[in-house]
Amino acid sequence: MADFSDHIAEKDAAFLARQPVFFVATAAADARINLSPKGMDSFRILSPTRVAYLDYGGSGNETNAHLAADGRITLMFCAFDQPALIYRIYGHGTPVLPQDEGWSALAAHFTIERGVRQIFDIAVHSTQGSCGWGVPKMALVAERQTLRKAHAQDDPAARLRKYAERRLSIDGLPVRSPTVLPYS
Repeated sequence: MADFSDHIAEKDAAFLARQPVFFVATAAADARINLSPKGMDSFRILSPTRVAYLDYGGSGNETNAHLAADGRITLMFCAFDQPALIYRIYGHGTPVLPQDEGWSALAAHFTIERGVRQIFDIAVHSTQGSCGWGVPKMALVAERQTLRKAHAQDDPAARLRKYAERRLSIDGLPVRSPTVLPYS
């Protein structure tokens, strides 16, 4: 049976902090649903009704476009160990880029490294915990370092040019990109 709440309880915050991976889903009218896995210690609970996660440059920027168009976002965490649990956070998200006024306050909660593009700030509207009995048991072997290695080789000026060229999502929605990088 699913348990709903309007905030993240302490026991649930402890569960969320232990999870090495989570999934993010967004959508906008007449656009594809975007679903992405996230890791790299990129999630933070800021309060029982507010969370945030770091976004690294990678394949696209659909979450940015969808949040600008619609704002709805769902985060899902699965326990791949015991006890079985699935936990969803439903909310409204805002992309905060390095040039934005709220960047410094949000960035203080994270280790900002090469490749960080933006932080998604999410107001929690509701949460849902459910059994997770259908999720397989798996063990984390290690985090992949491939994305970090790729960004370590980036030229910051070239990265900014690349972001500036990518003004539309795969569905043609406008995307806001960094005009400055939070690292050198």
